Amino acid sequence: MQRIPSFRLGWRLLQSATEGAKQTCVSPPSLRKYSHGQGSFGLLFDIDGVLVRGTTPIPAAKQIFRDLVDPAGRYKVPVVFVTNAGNCLRQTKAEQLSHLLEVEVSHSHVHVGFVLPGPRVSHSPDLCARRRRLLRCLQTSPLRMFTQFHDLCVLVSGQGPIKEVAQILGFQNVITVDMLREACPLLDVVDHNRRPKGYVPEDKSLPQIDAVILFGEPIRWETNIQLIIDVLLTNGKPGNVQGTLRYPHIPVLACNMDLLWMAEAKNPRFGHGMFLVCLESVYKKITGYDLKYEALIGKPSVVTYNYAELLVRKQAESLGWTEPVETLYAIGDNPMADIYGANLYNRYLQACQRARLQAKGPGGGGQLKGAATVDDPPAMTSTELGGVSGMYGIEERLPERCSSILVCTGVYSRDQQDLPQDPACALKEQQQRIFHGHRDFRFDPSLTQPSFVVQDVREAVELVFQQEGCPLG
Repeated sequence: MQRIPSFRLGWRLLQSATEGAKQTCVSPPSLRKYSHGQGSFGLLFDIDGVLVRGTTPIPAAKQIFRDLVDPAGRYKVPVVFVTNAGNCLRQTKAEQLSHLLEVEVSHSHVHVGFVLPGPRVSHSPDLCARRRRLLRCLQTSPLRMFTQFHDLCVLVSGQGPIKEVAQILGFQNVITVDMLREACPLLDVVDHNRRPKGYVPEDKSLPQIDAVILFGEPIRWETNIQLIIDVLLTNGKPGNVQGTLRYPHIPVLACNMDLLWMAEAKNPRFGHGMFLVCLESVYKKITGYDLKYEALIGKPSVVTYNYAELLVRKQAESLGWTEPVETLYAIGDNPMADIYGANLYNRYLQACQRARLQAKGPGGGGQLKGAATVDDPPAMTSTELGGVSGMYGIEERLPERCSSILVCTGVYSRDQQDLPQDPACALKEQQQRIFHGHRDFRFDPSLTQPSFVVQDVREAVELVFQQEGCPLG
């Protein structure tokens, strides 16, 4: 099997787009010596519940980031921020992190799914501006793979500058839910105060909607659910009378499946995954059919981690590392998103290794390090891969493994005791446990078992450097 062609395209984009900025990205020779050969590794950080709670930084995060950068402010190892929150521009999220962590965070390489790179220190205002302009042109998002929708009319749901985000990602004809509501004012009547007063003609210039993109949780759930359902039931013509139901409905792409996330409150808050549960329930109640997704993007889908790995690889090159990154460490607070996703990606990496050995033929590969010896895990579905068909990389050197580290400063708390120590025990209790993952992902409790459990992100990073035998200070 071959790896997703778009991943190779994404890597080529990364290489070509940064070619002109190598002087600003590559560390001086004196700083390249940190590379520790074949034990090289990269760090993937979740944000909410790991680094911040809402707008409040977690103290351990600020402390450890001082140790992660060298005296010049550059990261000692590749670092990528992986977040499912997609209701703001990458520049905004990077600026927020820079302020909260007191480290300059670059807004480059942000993609819906969502990934931000580690901080960089600019060498001069001119070079900094040049690099910003260059990297703004580079959008390595999984949504970029769905080019068949880029010229179609898409309805986008979420909050913040979602129209601008969609356009930056390549979608040329974008309608927001608010724009749809203004064009068809009689559709949104739950809030009596927002009902139109008197006769309001419908805007006949509204084009037919060809697809729906769900970026994140909206503000008015009742408005978004009503109008999205209208669009699906009328085949993209919400102002028309509903005729014979067409199923499957027009394509729906969704980002961010987090059911819960951690802010300043003492208990987790509803995430976009909860909105998806509501939307799916309403659609099935009305039609009797399941709401179908063209793609589910973001953690825990494999495509998100593949793009993060591309960024880690590029950062390793900029650090002057000559050996490939062997291990990724994914640090998160949500067992059903961060840990499940990292473990699912680790399975993908193992499958890639098996595919490479099989491609070499008899006697060509030897023993696969870390491979299953009895039963291989079940093949991954298109949904788990991120809305694309099956594919294991045999032509590229991918990391050997992805280890998951669960912190207790967010969604997960040690007091919950919802992680059985024995994965076999977890499998036996599968039917009794509550599944907080998305409907279209298999319930495999073993995927929620972290490689390590620590108190906070500082302990997580210290653990990683101990595992790798590298000095942190």
